[in-house]
Amino acid sequence: MDEPRIAAWDRRVDWPLTGLAVVFLAVYTWQVLQRSLSPGAHEALDVVLTVVWVLLGVDYLVRIALARRRRRYVGRHVLDLLILLLPVLRPLRALRVVTVIGVLNRQLRDDFRGRVAVYVVGTVTLVGFVSALGVLDAERDAPGATITTFGEALWWTITTISTVGYGDRYPVTFEGRVVAATLMIAGIALLGVVTASIASWFLANIRSTAAEAARITEDELRATSAQLTEVLAELRAVSGRLAELERDRPIRPSA
Repeated sequence: MDEPRIAAWDRRVDWPLTGLAVVFLAVYTWQVLQRSLSPGAHEALDVVLTVVWVLLGVDYLVRIALARRRRRYVGRHVLDLLILLLPVLRPLRALRVVTVIGVLNRQLRDDFRGRVAVYVVGTVTLVGFVSALGVLDAERDAPGATITTFGEALWWTITTISTVGYGDRYPVTFEGRVVAATLMIAGIALLGVVTASIASWFLANIRSTAAEAARITEDELRATSAQLTEVLAELRAVSGRLAELERDRPIRPSA
């Protein structure tokens, strides 16, 4: 293990962090979709989101402190750092929801390791739902916005993540475009995973078929060898019996 202390920390905090991420996502969903919230309720939910986001930031700092090669760790996790720092800027507050993707995706990967189809479906659903929330939060109050309802946000997410891109819905704000760029990259990556999964499935089936054919051939050879051994044993027994009969047969005198 490259970083055993970080691995031990992961085992200890993975489920608590997953719970925090789920709370974050639920509160953020409520805040975005419930437009009738009072200013006080909206502010209270914002406090909860900030607290969870800060705790996720503390987790990142702990990982850096536990790393044996801190510069190398930071270099390999620059994206995590950006995801935590960018939402500090007021115009990018909606990007806070992206923070939970890494935590939930890590749990999906651990829970469904070896079950690629389940993992891909779970990841696509998570990324799509989070992106729809983020782009709706960024776009709906902007002048000239084409994404003003959650249904439109979901439609935009589906066309974007599938790389179809009809162009009937598109972000007009900088924050929305950042969400769109992230979603495009995620869509390409997911298509790559699906393609690799299909190729891996074909290779696994070919190897399994070849191994089965080899096993059957080997079993047939063993069975044939066993049959030949039995036939030879029977031939030896018949030959011995004939020899005994030949010895016991009386010799007739010649005329």
